[in-house]
Amino acid sequence: MAEVFRRPRLAAELAGRLLHPGVLDEGLRSGLFLSGLRRTGKTTFLRTDLVPELEAQGAVVIYVDLWSDTRVSPAQLVQAAVRRTLDELATPASPLLARLRRIRGLDPGGMGFRFGFQLEQLGQSGGATLAQAFTEVVDQARGDVVLIVDEVQQAITTEEGNQMLLALKAARDAINPRPVTPGHFLLLGTGSHRALVSELTARRNQAFAGATSLPYPVLDQDYVSHVLQRLRETGVRQLPSQETAWSAFQTLGHRPEEFLRALGQLQASSSTGSGLEPDQLMPVIAATLRGSAADLELQKVEQIGGLALAIFDRVAQAEGQARGIFSAEAAAAYGEVIGREVRVEEIQPVVNDLLAANVLMRLGHGLYGVTDPFVQDIWRERHP
Repeated sequence: MAEVFRRPRLAAELAGRLLHPGVLDEGLRSGLFLSGLRRTGKTTFLRTDLVPELEAQGAVVIYVDLWSDTRVSPAQLVQAAVRRTLDELATPASPLLARLRRIRGLDPGGMGFRFGFQLEQLGQSGGATLAQAFTEVVDQARGDVVLIVDEVQQAITTEEGNQMLLALKAARDAINPRPVTPGHFLLLGTGSHRALVSELTARRNQAFAGATSLPYPVLDQDYVSHVLQRLRETGVRQLPSQETAWSAFQTLGHRPEEFLRALGQLQASSSTGSGLEPDQLMPVIAATLRGSAADLELQKVEQIGGLALAIFDRVAQAEGQARGIFSAEAAAAYGEVIGREVRVEEIQPVVNDLLAANVLMRLGHGLYGVTDPFVQDIWRERHP
């Protein structure tokens, strides 16, 4: 397994701001949303650095990735993650409960948490609400509960997802304002679509309007130095300078996997005796890989067909949210692109395929966008 670049200082800072906010950070208890492009290390940071740090500071942490299975409703994914954690808390011998008891000084020989509802009915009609569930966890743990929702923007793509966000807001509003609450309910959402993540906190009709939205702190020159040093320690000599490597990393959108791939190609090129220095080769390799990183997603569109490419182009070229993609005018425009008449009823199945491939996402009734803004940028560069 590849070595993970740890960011303990960032994790400690963020955990401290969430769990022990100063005067200027009290707004984080209304919700914190971090946005950053895909494959920039968000999930790795959350799972290997932030979650352990939050747990070390005594919080009950529930993590769910809404892209883990895009065929399943975001609400169902969240409810399943909550049920799993509550089931662990109700099990006396579970590692989670043992760790929580040790950190928070709870009775080490006590029973598991006892809930006043059936776990399997959580979120179901007639069952306990998320607000009830989180309230009981906060009270029995005598501390904070942090729900981390990765790719949170997926929640607003369905009505059920929007209702789930409202349920989480209800949990926040039921727990946090209590004058003698032993802990708080904190929601941390991350997403790869900056505009949509910001919209979750900016639009009045969203559940978490007024919450804090920040850019995800991408990997910086410390990461680049770490990688170069590891390569030197293994005997690699044909390496770019720190400045050139950092520039290449920026070109690649601060994406670790692409950066490592670029360094691998640099070694392969150097071994063939190209005659060029690493600082000459690295920028060329990075520029090439920048486009190929998007090609994997764009190939999905090509495989669906010409009409899919025409629809994708209309969405990608739109400023903001694309609308009217099912209209007669849009069908005529698609027809001009692919060289045949396009019937309006042909559009929906193709859009469904694009949604299933996760290259487009539904932003609301009749509103669509490109799932990965990086892919959208590459497409626009190629199709001005």
